[in-house]
Amino acid sequence: MVVYRAGECDPKRCTALRLHRLGKIEMVSRFSDLPRGAILLDPRAEKALSREDREIAERKGLVALDFSWRRFPEWGSPRGLVSRILPYLVAANPVHYGRPTVLSTAEALSAALFILGYREEAEEMLKPFKWGATFFQLNLHRLEEYARAANSGEVLEAQKKFLPTSTSSSNT
Repeated sequence: MVVYRAGECDPKRCTALRLHRLGKIEMVSRFSDLPRGAILLDPRAEKALSREDREIAERKGLVALDFSWRRFPEWGSPRGLVSRILPYLVAANPVHYGRPTVLSTAEALSAALFILGYREEAEEMLKPFKWGATFFQLNLHRLEEYARAANSGEVLEAQKKFLPTSTSSSNT
């Protein structure tokens, strides 16, 4: 697993830095150093990460980008990677606790491992964080559903069960 780090976050709170210090991930500071053909966790991707991506992840790797996604257009997009979006999950990290889809880098990598069928490795990824177990308490049912899905279409179908429904009232 490789993480591109832009250096935007507080080093004391940066989950990617902690994972790197513990030897769980490789960290790079240039897009050109990312492994070609690897899966990129990308919130703008149209295709969801699923079990069918496991072989690519094993052969080419898994990549996360550690910077604010609001600033993503400024950074551009790394080339030569296979973009996949993570399905609906809720953050457990203290900065974004309870917010859907605003995961830390560690949460995103852990979720990806779980969906790809590496449950033990996913749990191990979050052990260094006090809130790691909480991430699984909040998302275990979702993660299990997504991990059972054979492909992106099935993941997106499973996701529909977990998306909040908007309630609108009509005054007519």
